Amino acid sequence: MSSDPVPETRVLAVASHVVYGHVGNKMAALVMQFMGCDVAALNTVNFSNHAGYRQLKGTRATAEEIKSLYEGLCQSNLIDFDVMLSGYAPSAAAVEAVNAIGQDLKRKAADRPGSFFWVLDPVMGDQGRLYVNDDVVPAYKSIIDHADLILPNQFEAEVLSGIQITSLPTLAKAITTLHATYKIPHIIITSVQLSKLSPSSQNPSPESSNTQNSLTVIGSTADSSGKPRLFRIDVPAIDCFFSGTGDMFAALTVARLREAVFEDSNKELRNTKSWVSSDEVSATELPLAKATEKVLASMHNVLEKTIEARDAELAANASFVNKEGSEEEVKKREHLRLTKAAEVRLVRNARYLRQPTVEFKAEEWKEGL
Repeated sequence: MSSDPVPETRVLAVASHVVYGHVGNKMAALVMQFMGCDVAALNTVNFSNHAGYRQLKGTRATAEEIKSLYEGLCQSNLIDFDVMLSGYAPSAAAVEAVNAIGQDLKRKAADRPGSFFWVLDPVMGDQGRLYVNDDVVPAYKSIIDHADLILPNQFEAEVLSGIQITSLPTLAKAITTLHATYKIPHIIITSVQLSKLSPSSQNPSPESSNTQNSLTVIGSTADSSGKPRLFRIDVPAIDCFFSGTGDMFAALTVARLREAVFEDSNKELRNTKSWVSSDEVSATELPLAKATEKVLASMHNVLEKTIEARDAELAANASFVNKEGSEEEVKKREHLRLTKAAEVRLVRNARYLRQPTVEFKAEEWKEGL
């Protein structure tokens, strides 16, 4: 086996940047580099730290600045990218600028099917609320039909599909609607909490009956008629809020999906538009399903090690906690301490990116169809 999990892969990563911690491109670029990808990072913001600290300094790139950086790459012929991964964009105009880049790269690769693939993470919000301006939503709705794979969380899937996900049938309906409305070949909805959906509609398989302390990832590759081929993977939930896990998921998906496509028994798949497998390929045999198994394994390994390091850090500095000042000041310091301790320990656990322990397997899922 090659020391690099993926074939030679050049990625344009368009996302945020922070000085401290691992979110946005600070996470995604490093993950893909660890996996053997050659990454060009185009940063849409430059912040001191992520928003989980509830305070930050820095600047947001304008649409014109994003376009200018891409134009600079074009004028020196530095756009031989195999994949574009796009994440957080700070405005509707920035979303449109990212779309212009993606469409230009797709046009340049139009005569070579499968030679360019766009992974779009439509970063808009989570937990029932938007953290972007309202005009970003229609901007994403107008561009996602140009992507090959989208990675919304549950809330973002609701926003894009117009369907409130309250049960497994409505979850399946949301995915079917996304395929049909936007002609998206591949979809992964991340971190669905099945235990919070309608109990009467869950009916999980015996192998996945314990959803109370689990997160579920639902993925699909459409067949030639546009019908979803759905799979699910259940993973144990870790009792901690981490920042940057969506970026880690997206980056690992880039590497592992390309690996799975190039290892597929159908050698022509890599030369097929959007890497869509033929209709006889079952949901669990899809490259997207095989890739997601490894992605979640790596993430679970890294996050388990992060929890261990977090607990050790909190224990080590517990005696130095400053409880002077007002209640509000004490709470703020404690929040900053806990948030810092929960930063993902990526670098020291990079081996789990390349060599994960795969425990969680994809299951075919036909609920609600």
